[in-house]
Amino acid sequence: MHLDWFPLWLSLEVATAATCISVALGLATAWLLANRDFPGKNIIDAVTTLPLALPPTVLGYYLLVAIGRSSWIGRAWEAVTGSPLVFTWRAAVIASTLHAIPLLIKSSRAALESVDLACERAARSLGASEWRLFWRVSLPLAVRPIAAATVLAFARSLGDFGATLMVAGDIPGRTQTAAIAIFDAVESGNTLTARVLVLVISILTAAVVFLATGLERKRMSR
Repeated sequence: MHLDWFPLWLSLEVATAATCISVALGLATAWLLANRDFPGKNIIDAVTTLPLALPPTVLGYYLLVAIGRSSWIGRAWEAVTGSPLVFTWRAAVIASTLHAIPLLIKSSRAALESVDLACERAARSLGASEWRLFWRVSLPLAVRPIAAATVLAFARSLGDFGATLMVAGDIPGRTQTAAIAIFDAVESGNTLTARVLVLVISILTAAVVFLATGLERKRMSR
């Protein structure tokens, strides 16, 4: 029986893109929450945590409303590109990012808050700017837990189902990720495809979790 590997490759590509976006946006948000006091800080903290608590289908519905063809974002995207944003692999990346970024923000914020303040004060006393302080002092001291959070965010992106299904749909050869393909295979009685994809995803996820655990163990032993 022919086994279609497209859903697995698409999931890996989507998870990689979503993780890169999550790192860029998540680190900036985590640094802001860890180092600055400003009006609305608690609201931002709550909003970034909300995707962890909401059911994936509810999260997907909000996302569908936000980037659908009737939204200003959807209309602007279609005006520029000539094609809708929803029901594309790009929508899957957005859904996976929204699913993964809260974990990265929470873990990165905790890591940045645990950095020795004496080191940061010493860097400031030597004239280091906030930008240089982050890259040369704070990030190197917190790199292991942030790296662990990054690989876990990748695993979370890899396994997203509900939100991705809502905004990207289930289009074989275009937007069907591994999690959705497994669901379809089970529903259609294609046990071979389901078992192979489940086994591959399980091995990949176990490897990612093992890597994250190793990074955390090294940090604790220092």
